[in-house]
Amino acid sequence: MKILVAMKRVVDHRVNVRVNTDKMGIDTANVKMAINPFCEIAIEQAVRFKEQGTADEVVLVCIGAKDAEVQLRAGLALGADRAILIKVDEEVQSLDVAKLLHIIVQEELPDLVLLGKQAIDTDNNQTGQMLAALTDMPQGTFASDIVFIVPNKIKVTREIDGGLVTFVLSLPAVVTVDLRLNTPRYTSLPNIMKAKRKIITVTSPEAMKFSLSPRLTTLKVEPPPVRQAGVKVADVAELVDKLQQAKVI
Repeated sequence: MKILVAMKRVVDHRVNVRVNTDKMGIDTANVKMAINPFCEIAIEQAVRFKEQGTADEVVLVCIGAKDAEVQLRAGLALGADRAILIKVDEEVQSLDVAKLLHIIVQEELPDLVLLGKQAIDTDNNQTGQMLAALTDMPQGTFASDIVFIVPNKIKVTREIDGGLVTFVLSLPAVVTVDLRLNTPRYTSLPNIMKAKRKIITVTSPEAMKFSLSPRLTTLKVEPPPVRQAGVKVADVAELVDKLQQAKVI
């Protein structure tokens, strides 16, 4: 069984991002980059399936600049077998990402495609669903548990407001993962060294005979408003008065 894991290079979630002076994006100069946390969970789950003997090969695919090779090496150090980098210097929107992944799926023919449910930079939560539609595969989203039950079938559990929902999907399938699925491991030094010898295949949309077609235009990027300091009240009556002034009650 082959598992394909799509991953994205994003600004590290511990970094305080700053808006560019032109207000058209965020400043990424000299900023630490990392694997998108949800994608890292997808990689961890694929590696666990391989360790359990369920999967034979884990392949990573990333769409981004050449610098994304650093994050692909980090994914290989987690236990993936090889990686594919689709080298693109400009921003790629969700539908084009899904179409590029569709081409890779047609070439690699994976039994299971795992993705993070969303990227922490754009928060679109679209690519997995679009890929499932393009490939005509069954999909499970926001997975908090994935279990192989019989050959060619998996059970996917997802959290909703009222509890849990469980689906049985036939393979091949597309699954997007949520935070509660697992906790990614720390990479050991021996695995980091082994990752340096693993293969990263570099291609491009042009080599794949695909033309990017952005459909959305960014008008402006602004930081969130600064939170105002709170005030202390002497008693409940003053609290109620303040809430009424603020039209909360």
